[in-house]
Amino acid sequence: MAGTVAALGGNGMGVVGVIPTGQLPLHIVKVFDSSGSAPSSTIIRGVLQCKKAKARVVSMSLGGSGSTNFENKVYELMASKGVLVIAAAGNAGDTSTSYPAGYASVMSVAAIDASMAHASFSQSNTDVEIAAPGVQTLSTVPMGTGREVSVSVGGTGYATQPMDGTPVANVTAPLADFGLGKALDPAMAGRVCLISRGDIAFSDKVLNCQNSGGVGAIIYNNAAGELFGTLNGVVTAIPSVGATQADGAAMLAKVGQSANVNVMATNYAYFNGTSMATPHVSAVAALVWSNHPTCTAAQLRDSLNKSAEDLGALGRDTEFGFGLVQAKAASDRITSLGCGM
Repeated sequence: MAGTVAALGGNGMGVVGVIPTGQLPLHIVKVFDSSGSAPSSTIIRGVLQCKKAKARVVSMSLGGSGSTNFENKVYELMASKGVLVIAAAGNAGDTSTSYPAGYASVMSVAAIDASMAHASFSQSNTDVEIAAPGVQTLSTVPMGTGREVSVSVGGTGYATQPMDGTPVANVTAPLADFGLGKALDPAMAGRVCLISRGDIAFSDKVLNCQNSGGVGAIIYNNAAGELFGTLNGVVTAIPSVGATQADGAAMLAKVGQSANVNVMATNYAYFNGTSMATPHVSAVAALVWSNHPTCTAAQLRDSLNKSAEDLGALGRDTEFGFGLVQAKAASDRITSLGCGM
């Protein structure tokens, strides 16, 4: 989240944040435990810590189905004190409401993909207020925990994506067609398995390759588009990557040739979620506010909504809210019409 907001620009590395100058003060509060959850009381304490630190924008890439009157009052208090709270709409892919995004005093952020289509996982409801990129967003991660890959077959390189959870490894071996990878096959011993998506989980395909003696796994899509897969926490010993359907077909024609699968540790990773969209909006809010510091939080919120690029049904809708957040359009609008107009 912090990288999306403020990753440095001009250094030729990784990603560039919405505010890449290195001059944006961030106050980061850890609320989740090792299991990735937190009681609402802990989250509220974190929000109040942000207020104590004089934060103007609070970005919350979190949510849950429950709501309380006490929480609502806290977020109303934040708004009354001039703090803009922005939260993820949720990733259930249905019409349910997540909180705190569902509170009227909080901006609810939906996710869109690179073609500005509504993300299938992004919740749709009347609370959704604005949208931002949230599909395969390249993000900063703790040092060395990301994955970068290179794949070649017969000397030809292919653009692939690391399976979420793949170990770091570099293997070279003949490529073998493992079909759907549904059963053990001793013919895969000492080979890189080329596997079609379908029927069973990615982790099962990789494990079947591994347990057959395979040294690496390339899983290609069964439909157009890139394959971003996950092993869902299953521990494997061989490197695994995802490829497009077209590249899979091209590699099938090279079965038997030498294949290299190299998974390297990096400081970046791709993620999906309204949690990825939220820091985009939060950063735009901070950027626009820095250019128009006399605006109130309520006025800034109105200006962001009125300057958003309308997507989907005309006007505000349940998938995109007012539309795609736009920094320059919001700033220009305030310059021309005034705060909140």
